Amino acid sequence: MAVPDAEDAAVAVSDADDAQAPFLELLARGASAEAYDQPVLLARAEGRSAARIAALARARHLALRVRSELEGRRRREAELSALFETAHDLAGLRDLDAVLQAIVQRARSLLATDIAYLTLNDPDHGDTYMRVTEGSVAARFQQLRLGMGEGLGGLVAQTARPYVTDDYFKDARFEHTLTIDTGVRDEGLVAILGVPLMRGPHVIGVLFAADRRARVFEREEIALLGSFAALAAAAIDSAHLLTETRSALAGLERANEIIRDRSSAVERAADVHDRLAELVLRGGGVHDVAAAVAQVLEGAVEFTEAASAPAGPLETSRAEGHAVRHRDDWIAAVTASGELLGALVLRGHPGLDPVDQRTLERAAMVTSLLLLARRSAADAERRVRGELLDDLLDARDRDPRLLRDRAARLDADLDATHVVLAARLDSTAADADQEADARRRLWSAASHLAATRRGLAAARDGGTVLLLPLASGDGAGDLARRTARHLGTAVHGAVTVGASAPVPGLVADPDAAGTAYAEGRRCLDALRLLGRTGDGAAAEDFGFLGLLLAGDRDISGFVARTIGPVVDYDERRGTDLTQTLDAYFACGMSPARTKDELHVHVNTVAQRLDRVARLMGADWQCPSRALEIQLALRLNRLSAPSGQ
Repeated sequence: MAVPDAEDAAVAVSDADDAQAPFLELLARGASAEAYDQPVLLARAEGRSAARIAALARARHLALRVRSELEGRRRREAELSALFETAHDLAGLRDLDAVLQAIVQRARSLLATDIAYLTLNDPDHGDTYMRVTEGSVAARFQQLRLGMGEGLGGLVAQTARPYVTDDYFKDARFEHTLTIDTGVRDEGLVAILGVPLMRGPHVIGVLFAADRRARVFEREEIALLGSFAALAAAAIDSAHLLTETRSALAGLERANEIIRDRSSAVERAADVHDRLAELVLRGGGVHDVAAAVAQVLEGAVEFTEAASAPAGPLETSRAEGHAVRHRDDWIAAVTASGELLGALVLRGHPGLDPVDQRTLERAAMVTSLLLLARRSAADAERRVRGELLDDLLDARDRDPRLLRDRAARLDADLDATHVVLAARLDSTAADADQEADARRRLWSAASHLAATRRGLAAARDGGTVLLLPLASGDGAGDLARRTARHLGTAVHGAVTVGASAPVPGLVADPDAAGTAYAEGRRCLDALRLLGRTGDGAAAEDFGFLGLLLAGDRDISGFVARTIGPVVDYDERRGTDLTQTLDAYFACGMSPARTKDELHVHVNTVAQRLDRVARLMGADWQCPSRALEIQLALRLNRLSAPSGQ
């Protein structure tokens, strides 16, 4: 009986070897777990013996155990490799964001989750915020800021222990808030694992891994994410230490710079003192002072008007008498007898040495002296210009030669063609002092404009009168409008300007300037009556009303401006357009009645009116123009020699 038993044992061993062969092949090619069911199913389908099927089942069980062990070892090898790479990144820390991003990426990859993210606590705001995300698609989720103790992350932060949920919205262990739930819902998350980031005994943030489907996280996965969290905390701690070290080194370097610069600052102060003294002696200007200080302080320095400087810092500098820092700039008020004249501004120089600050303050004092001197000279020149204009307007018995000499010393030419402009500030003042101050500002702005335009200006009749030369091709109305805009901008208010007709030969005719000023005043009054404050105009801009405003009643000029193209056309071509216009208006602007009046065909009337439209513009029949055209036609007939 022994021999048959040995044979049976040999057969059983052979069957076991045969049963293991297909599973060894599956292990060798790394097949999926489902593929290990195929040999057993195939044997049953082929009707193999029960012993054969049992052997295959045992071999399948052993093969799956081997496969699971191999997968576990590969996973642990990958995890250890990822942890080693992360630790290597941490050892060569250069960019904290890059290290944290790598940690989150590797955690997501090894845990095979849809998303991984990391939050950090913000002690200043008392909340926590999203620092790094990987796999996120919802903008609101990526920008979440959470209150302490809220959500799953709040539970992790409070307990300093990992927490996991299979279904976030059904988990009542932590506090749900609308903000967090909305962000999680936008991202579509269901299963979430969170582990704390510890800095000593304190939680500084949370590292998360999450899926958009229900999932149970194994203990090994929780431990792996905890290892990544420890590395992330170490990276943050290292970054803080590195920042503190760099800050300390920068402080030491700054202290050394201060020691080195202290002696050079004293030398710079002496240098700028000498330069400013030289500028004052040789009659330099405020911009020369700014350039000198800029060169010494090695920065951009400029003088600005008070209105252009920041009001708060400027008033502080004025009250304290010192330069004041404003963001990256320094502002030193330029004052004289309590009056604010402007400011010296040092641009882009936040770390100003006290000695250099004093240098800027001294430069502001020198600037105020120069401005006072310039103001005195300007006031004297304005008075001289005003006196000359007053003499032109009022003094009838005068010597033309002396007037020309006085004007030449002021760089004015009285033999050129001029326009007399009457200007008035139309803003309402709260009291008499403010009104007087507004008039002074207007006179100052007008005087400056006259000086730059080789003209004259004087205060008169509660406003200002200007005498400005008229450039070739320019019109009195255009000059009035430009002057109104210029003065309005200068005084920050509405300035209305009326202009006279061009006046040649002011010196030759004793009454020319006074007559022109009266005409400008009438135009000014007309603008104000028409509600056109802040505008400028001459008599020619008022159409037929200009005949009433103009001093010389320029009838021929009005006719020429209004119907001149038609009159000229008739004279050149021998046509009857002017007569046709007369008849057309006399017949109530009816072409049918006009053709009867002229004894021509209606088409002839239409052709003539088309010609008039081409000569005078398509809007010649609008009510305002039609009125002026009829008046011009009447004046043209009255001015024609009798018999024509």
